[in-house]
Amino acid sequence: MKKITKLLMALVLVLSIVPVHAASLSNYAQNLFIDHILRGITASATTPTSYYVALYTTPCTQAGPGTEVSGGAYARQPIARSQAAWTSTQGVAGVPSTGTSGTVSNANAITFPTATTNWGIVSHFGIVDTSTAGNMILCIPLTTPISITIGSSDSFSIGTLSWSIN
Repeated sequence: MKKITKLLMALVLVLSIVPVHAASLSNYAQNLFIDHILRGITASATTPTSYYVALYTTPCTQAGPGTEVSGGAYARQPIARSQAAWTSTQGVAGVPSTGTSGTVSNANAITFPTATTNWGIVSHFGIVDTSTAGNMILCIPLTTPISITIGSSDSFSIGTLSWSIN
């Protein structure tokens, strides 16, 4: 059952992601999917219990992340790899996906700490596999970049981190 769960999760993260806001699946995630799902190679990566949302001030590419915000109390925010943390494809958290939209989104608000220095203009967010360093899984540009200055913070309300798999 664990292998099936990992397989399904890999499919959710990797198959032709066509995000609500043009996502870019990283080369790391593409290679992991191709080798593990299609070529039968045991995944070298350990599936994390949580992924993390990272903020970038420059665009990400498939080759890697852009310039990540740093300092000033910034920290990547965890989002659990669970049915409670992500909506199903029919837009409901806590149940298996049976919808036809292929769209998933965050089921809970994700709030970053209050900035103690200027973080700059955040233009992209990424999903990464560790709280520091690690591997970028995907990167999505924000619809509207946000300037985060001393005393402000960024928050993604329920349903705003959203992308589709076709």
